Amino acid sequence: MLHSISVTILTKNSEKYLARCLDALVGFNEVVVVDNGSTDSTMTVAAAYPNVRLIEHPFIGFGPLKNLAVAAARNTWILSVDSDEIVTESLLAELAAIDLSDDRTVYSIARDNYYNGRLVRCCGWRPDRVLRLFCRTHTRFNDAQVHESLLLKPETRVRPLRGTLQHFPYSSAAELIEKMQKYSTLYAEQNTKRSSPSKAFFRALFAFVRNYIFQKGFLCGYEGLLISVSNAVGVFYKYIKLYEKNRR
Repeated sequence: MLHSISVTILTKNSEKYLARCLDALVGFNEVVVVDNGSTDSTMTVAAAYPNVRLIEHPFIGFGPLKNLAVAAARNTWILSVDSDEIVTESLLAELAAIDLSDDRTVYSIARDNYYNGRLVRCCGWRPDRVLRLFCRTHTRFNDAQVHESLLLKPETRVRPLRGTLQHFPYSSAAELIEKMQKYSTLYAEQNTKRSSPSKAFFRALFAFVRNYIFQKGFLCGYEGLLISVSNAVGVFYKYIKLYEKNRR
């Protein structure tokens, strides 16, 4: 069944984990990698794999770029993977045996999220399920610039898979800050709703309380505090940037 599934990946300066990501995907006959402006060795790494089709395209938003990758795939079933995610052996075995006869089914996959190599079990990072395996004749990604998601129809059935993805999104506070800056800007650019400084403050406060208290970030020591504060700051700035955009 792996030969009935095309894998799609977006990359930009993804050299850190890309080889591990692609090593886990050698059993698929097609991996579509869409790169949007890498300046490191990402392109060289991707080109070394015979099952990879490499496409270069300017950044047009995460949703549109993922739809572009899906449209370029040869198979109708798509496994969407991030360049810092590793498909585990258990998930590969499950995908190899899966019944793909129902194009209305979308499959969710659990992710184990790591900070600087340490598994994080709090702050909403675990459990973390993402919709990643789908038939492109039935569904697609929305056109959101950031925080894109699949468009589910009323007849869509979501089924969980038992296998997992290993996800390595951050290894330092600097990487958390860099992503917060990029995502908060994209959020403000794509939204037309109203915002205010007070809304930014209280949304950020709620985000911190949710992550650190309700999602038990306080049990995860340094990582729990760092992630909770970073999430709260990200929420604050995305609403402040939206407020400033509204004032222009």
